[in-house]
Amino acid sequence: MQTARQPEVIRTALRFAVVVGPILVFINHGDAIIAGTMSTTDWLKSALTMVVPYTVSTLSSISAYHCCRSDNDADA
Repeated sequence: MQTARQPEVIRTALRFAVVVGPILVFINHGDAIIAGTMSTTDWLKSALTMVVPYTVSTLSSISAYHCCRSDNDADA
């Protein structure tokens, strides 16, 4: 969990969330957004959709960090 709180990991995850999140929201809810028929539930689902790329990026960073660390430990 300590890796997930590193500023570089957070910045990277936020960048992915800001770029990929709206794309996913538009893919999933674009028609309802354009039609103006989004319900409260749809907006909540959209908010959760924005969290997905942040989570994936964070988990990928943690995995890469631990993988590289294991490789470096094996080389020592």
